[in-house]
Order: sequence, then structure tokens, then C-alpha cells
Amino acid sequence: MRSILSNSATSGRTIATGLVVAALVATLGALLLPVQLFGESAAAATTTLTYDDDGGGTVGTRYGPLTAMDRDFVRKVKLAGLWELPSGRMALQRGTTAAVRTAGNHLIAGHTELDRRSNEAGRALGVDLPSEPNAAQQGWLGQLNAAQGKDFDRTLAELLRRAHGKVFGLVALVRDQTTNTMVRALADRANDVVLDHITVLEKTGNVDFNTLHTS
Repeated sequence: MRSILSNSATSGRTIATGLVVAALVATLGALLLPVQLFGESAAAATTTLTYDDDGGGTVGTRYGPLTAMDRDFVRKVKLAGLWELPSGRMALQRGTTAAVRTAGNHLIAGHTELDRRSNEAGRALGVDLPSEPNAAQQGWLGQLNAAQGKDFDRTLAELLRRAHGKVFGLVALVRDQTTNTMVRALADRANDVVLDHITVLEKTGNVDFNTLHTS
């Protein structure tokens, strides 16, 4: 009888130990899985972020090394203002709701500042800047010009929210990697402005999150 009880106790301890080990393994797996997934996501995100290489390599400036990515970023900040400032003015004039007109005010204020800052950076760093919107941006302005009423509100919100979402990743990448102090300062401010614009555009109620990343 004593032997049976002893065997039962030993078996119980073995089962309990096995359960504890299984629980620890499961917990460890749960802890490692998000890390692994985050690592994969981060790598994937990095590979999808691109910039236009002008072939100029890295050059020295009084503000630190200036890379091709840095130059492309300064140009893209300038380029953004070339179509988003007119978009903001249209929002003020033609927006059918207070939220759309508020978004217009934010677009004008934010890109007026970033336009000034990108001009200063271009002069200080010797970066040639665009003077008119590119073909895609001209197309977006054409869509806005053609839209009326509530359709204008929706077109404005969706075009600009999508554009800001795409540039947000580049702003973060530049802020993380640049060693040029002037470019870093521009990225700092651009980060604040882009996030503000994303927020006010979403508050218009015209952003369709189901189709936001489909194109």
C-alpha cells in the first residue's frame, strides 16, 4: 500500500513538473514571438522605404556629412509644399465642413513653415530644390480642382492622408540615420507637422481606412 502511494506521489510530481515545464516553454514562446515578428516587420518596413539617389554620394558640410538620402529628404519636403499648400488653400475656400477648413489651415501653416525651412536647408547645404509639383502631384491637384462639394472633401482627405502616411516612414528613417544636424532639425519639425496633418485629416471623417493602403 505504501509502495502504491509512493508511486502515485512520484507520478503526481512528474506530471506537475511536466506541466510547469510546458507552461514555461509556452510563456517563453509567447515572449519571443512578438520580438521575432517585430524584427521581421521592422526589416520589411526598412526595405519598403526608398529614396531617390542623385548619385552625388556623401559630401562634407559644416553641419556634418550630407548623404544622398539627406538631399532627397530636403527635396521631398520642398516638393510636398508645392502641392499641399495649394490643396490647403482649396480646402479653406471649398471645404463644406469646419473640419475640412481646419485641415486646410493646418496644411497652410505647416507647409509654409516647412517650405521656409527646406529653402534654408537647400541654401546652406547646396541642395538644388524643385520649383513645381511633379507629375503625380499635378494629377492630384487636378483631381481636387475637378471635385465639388462632399466629393471634394473626400478627395482632399484621402489624397493627402495617403501622401502623409507614405512620407511619415521616410521622415522617421532620416531622423534615425542622418548625422547632419540641419537635416535632423528639419526631420524633427517635419515629423511634428506630418503627424499633425494626419490627425486633422482623419478628424474630417472622410478617410476610408479600409482602402487607405491599397494604392
